Amino acid sequence: MKEYKTVKQIAGPLVFVEKTEPVGYNELVNIVLADGSIKRGQVLDTSDDLVVVQCFETTAGIGRDAGVRFLGETIKMPVSKDMLGRILSGGGKPIDGGPEIVPEKRLDIQGAAINPYARASPADFIQTGISTIDGTNTLVRGQKLPIFSGAGLPHNDIALQIARQAKVPGSTEEFAVVFAAMGITKEEANYFMADFERTGALERAVVFLNLADDPAVERIITPRLALTTAEYLGYELGYHVLVILTDMTNYCEALRQIGAAREEVPGRRGYPGYMYTDLACLYERAGIVKGKKGSVTQIPILTMPGDDITHPIADLTGYITEGQIVVSRELHRKGIYPPINVLPSLSRLMNLGIGEGHTRDDHKKVSDQLYAGYAEGKDLRGLVAIVGKDALSERDRGFLEFADLFEDKFVRQGIDEDRSIERTLDVGWELLATLPVEQLVRLDRDLIKKYHPLYRKGAKAEV
Repeated sequence: MKEYKTVKQIAGPLVFVEKTEPVGYNELVNIVLADGSIKRGQVLDTSDDLVVVQCFETTAGIGRDAGVRFLGETIKMPVSKDMLGRILSGGGKPIDGGPEIVPEKRLDIQGAAINPYARASPADFIQTGISTIDGTNTLVRGQKLPIFSGAGLPHNDIALQIARQAKVPGSTEEFAVVFAAMGITKEEANYFMADFERTGALERAVVFLNLADDPAVERIITPRLALTTAEYLGYELGYHVLVILTDMTNYCEALRQIGAAREEVPGRRGYPGYMYTDLACLYERAGIVKGKKGSVTQIPILTMPGDDITHPIADLTGYITEGQIVVSRELHRKGIYPPINVLPSLSRLMNLGIGEGHTRDDHKKVSDQLYAGYAEGKDLRGLVAIVGKDALSERDRGFLEFADLFEDKFVRQGIDEDRSIERTLDVGWELLATLPVEQLVRLDRDLIKKYHPLYRKGAKAEV
């Protein structure tokens, strides 16, 4: 194996090497220091005159006398069923004190694109136990549904709650969770590990933890390692896998940092122009493949800088994924958990996984009626601020109170409360019963007679 002593320049995590033979994009590299120690890297860019190597560790200690060896292979993730129940670093190394993973296979972390013709249409409801997701923005197996949050909001608590509660009701098929945290603090990492161990969710999970003081380059490969693991569990072992990626903002900041070190022409707000493509390479690795037993479902989480939903990270993510769950600072200030605002939230695949045979025949109509009632109540809050509550009609006061009840009874729930879809829909009906029946214009009369609390109690109602 040739060793090149032609290091020309070091910029941030990048090492520039001159006069090499042709090398492959993403090829692994060993950088041999003067004291004999080795740092690992990867080919980021290659040309006739210069090869750019991004180092997975700090570049401190690398001098012009360092030797560079190109290994002729790309990064491979060692995968095995024994990974379930393990906590790994952002680079895929065990950090839970357990033994090294004995791999059954070594898979390329870039993954293989799913042929669109081979994709099966998602249709199986995943119950998260959170009413604002299950009831009004339903997650379907094989979907990619991001959570848009802000700094200081409890998106990590929501992620952990989904990780430990997610299941397909009535199914005996094996369900696994791959949890990848990028750029988190040591305190957050300890919180994640403690919660997984406390609740027993770790038994069916693989956890990747990339800390804030780890190299930015490692943050780039962490989600790819996680998704490669998920694809192996899903498409080769037949598991239904839920992948939670937090925080994609830290991932994109690492992209920007490396782009600046490469002196690339920046795009919007300094992020690389190829960020859309890069994010799509991650998000599109979710789905169901015809003929394969398992599936991969994704919940990426990102914190919107300045709570700006038009920020490039949130904007591009919204283009690629199938909806979004929006975490509200206003609800959080009211002390409501989980503070999910159903009005700007959306699940584009919701209708494929609900209704008779999936959840319940009244699901779609109840969701629409709750949404309409809450939207009207929220609008009336603005009017009350101007004219006062006394100026409202009796009908308007009913919707105003409905909005408060919706937040208090439907949105608010305990951090360990696992609501079934039946309970979520029943809570919805209990709230709708506070409105006059003639105002329930989005509900069929047959559904009202079947599910309305007045009819269930045997009382008569005007329908």
